[in-house]
Amino acid sequence: MKKEQAEALSTENDLWLRTNCWSPPGCHPTSCGLYCHIVDGKLVGVEGDEDHPVSQGRVCARALAVDEVQYHKDRVLHPMKRAREDRGLDKWEQITWDEAFDLIERESKRIQKEYGPESIVVFNGTGRECAMWSYPMCFAAFQSSNSCFAMSGYSCYGPRNAISFYILGAGYPEIDYAAYFPERYDYEEYEVPKYMIIWGKYPLISNPDGLYGHAIVDLMKRGTKLISVDPRVTWLASRSEYHIQLRPGTDAAVALAMLHVIIYEDLYDHEFVEKWTHGFDQLKERVAEWTPEAAAEICWCSAEVIRGAARAFATNGPSTIAWGLAFDTSSNGVQAGQAVLSIAAICGYIDVPGGVTIGAKEVFLGKWWTDSTAEVDPEVWSRRLGAAEFPGYAAAQTHAQSDRVLDALETSYPYPIRMAYYHGTNFLANSAAHAPHRWYEALLRETEFSICSDIFMTPTAMGLADVFLPCATMFEHNGVVMPHFGRNMHSLGMMDKMLDPGDTKSDLDVMIEIGKRLNPDAWPWKDGDDFFDDWLTRFYPFDLDGLRQIGSYQPGYTYRKYETGGLRDDGQPGFNTPTGKVELYSTLYEIFGEDPLPYFEEPHYSPYSKPEMAAVYPLVLTTGARKWGSFHSEHRQVETLRDIDPDPILEISPADAERYGLKTGDWAAIENPFGRAVERVKVTPGIMEGVVHAQHGWWFPEDEAEAPSLYGVWKSSVNSLIPHNEMGKLGFGAPFKNVICKVYRVESHDA
Repeated sequence: MKKEQAEALSTENDLWLRTNCWSPPGCHPTSCGLYCHIVDGKLVGVEGDEDHPVSQGRVCARALAVDEVQYHKDRVLHPMKRAREDRGLDKWEQITWDEAFDLIERESKRIQKEYGPESIVVFNGTGRECAMWSYPMCFAAFQSSNSCFAMSGYSCYGPRNAISFYILGAGYPEIDYAAYFPERYDYEEYEVPKYMIIWGKYPLISNPDGLYGHAIVDLMKRGTKLISVDPRVTWLASRSEYHIQLRPGTDAAVALAMLHVIIYEDLYDHEFVEKWTHGFDQLKERVAEWTPEAAAEICWCSAEVIRGAARAFATNGPSTIAWGLAFDTSSNGVQAGQAVLSIAAICGYIDVPGGVTIGAKEVFLGKWWTDSTAEVDPEVWSRRLGAAEFPGYAAAQTHAQSDRVLDALETSYPYPIRMAYYHGTNFLANSAAHAPHRWYEALLRETEFSICSDIFMTPTAMGLADVFLPCATMFEHNGVVMPHFGRNMHSLGMMDKMLDPGDTKSDLDVMIEIGKRLNPDAWPWKDGDDFFDDWLTRFYPFDLDGLRQIGSYQPGYTYRKYETGGLRDDGQPGFNTPTGKVELYSTLYEIFGEDPLPYFEEPHYSPYSKPEMAAVYPLVLTTGARKWGSFHSEHRQVETLRDIDPDPILEISPADAERYGLKTGDWAAIENPFGRAVERVKVTPGIMEGVVHAQHGWWFPEDEAEAPSLYGVWKSSVNSLIPHNEMGKLGFGAPFKNVICKVYRVESHDA
């Protein structure tokens, strides 16, 4: 729908209102544009906003079904509490917001006094708007040092940001799809990429963190050719000129082989390398032995495909790389990411039209991302879990290291954890690794007080919370959509309140109220709208109402900022790294005690690193692919979306299916020494022999709510097969995409 159509159709009680969607319910901050049909104050449907500069009228199934979320019978609409001893039981009592805030204030202050602020952990999820507010909730409200994303190795987005910080000294790199410019692809400086490498991600479904996936199709129509690196044959891989179908966890070996081809065939950009990179000679020596043949033997793929892809990418500029979660969910992912950024750098594709864009500086976040740590007492900050053990992690992240949080819960070392805030996260179903039972049992036993904020009752909330705070949906509060959470932000979008929130509150309003009660000097804002007015006017020529008038704002983009001082804090040319250059040889890694050059390390649990174990568990298990009908563990109770994805799916090749007596539609157990899950079989030639893929994030709202079932959360818990404490040397990355397993047929999902 276009603006003039919406205006023509709107009447006093029948309105078409414009917004940019984010959350809740969940999605990444891609800033898709919607027109929402409101009749007599009720949302009756949505359509895409054809005038939106990025999404241009295209929306996903999750957005089209959002009215089912808004009015779902199971949505929680009032604050609730229950006794600590009733955790896991459906014994909730409705209370007022004042009662909830009084209880939170009293218990928080008691626990701070008895055990110290660091005994409070704020757990946050991924993608939702509240991911922006978990940091200040932890640091500036509770004044704790322990904000935690409970996924082993912080294996989502954070590692890639850290790699970018170490190697480029800049915000998250993204493909240049002209999203910064109102003219989009017609902008005079813009060039369409000749090739795009899509490495370990599937943006058409996931729209990851700010990349609008359909832009890849836009670029394909304009001539961009694809190179896919993925163990599965996706729709994009099937349309790629080169598909490197690799064994999961061997990404670094492929990247090193591509570097070998580009360097030893003299295909790199000599001028950029000489002027703007550090450590090229050392990198050249490192990749000398990494021929495509050497990598192919390790990766189970074609040497000629690796060689052809490297040549095509390096000799057709500008080209670009979209790199994804495969780098986060591997203990060798930091090195793989370093190698991939090195490919983009030596080809001269960083910060150029049609190449890889990089965020100059994080804006709009200010105090409420990293600076809010100033509200934490320095002594408390020094006790952040994992910071001393993983200095490289601590230098790039304000989170506590999640594996060390679980260790502290289980051992009370170096101190006990006594309070938890589950801030828009259902991590028992979605991210907790190695027997989510361990997280559940430790938190159930050790925490004296727990809070959960969400829109539905989830396994995490039912199992662990004492207070439930009901969230306002995206239609019930104002907000600002910031793609890539501000780290490479191509636009700002207005999320416009259009429905009465009733007895719910936005995550931001809840945070401000708690902050005022616990640390009032840090919280001068009246409410969320006041906060946005203040912070928008610090960085942009408009306040919240001004953004509402324009709907979306595109700030433009300056290319080759390294030539003009646009990347460095001191205003000098170069990159914001210790050497002032792209660090192919990382001086920071050297300080952290890590190898300064990229290298391949065999996954910790693979057919080669654990041959005796692999004799019993012969298949490589990979997980994490996105689904059309859900965002991680969300949307399970939404009828239209559940029809799209009714069951958790195990993908297996025809040869392996025959070998293990499986056919499409069977139920199969997936098992290894760490855990077990049951999923429905899909036999497909789209996955390589010797590899299986299992879906994550499953729970079943139709199952028994109370413990021990907790909505059937343990039945298809593929994360229970992922080991704890198997991260990389810097504290990042765990093998969510590369462990070993066996599969066998079972009679039912409950078997």
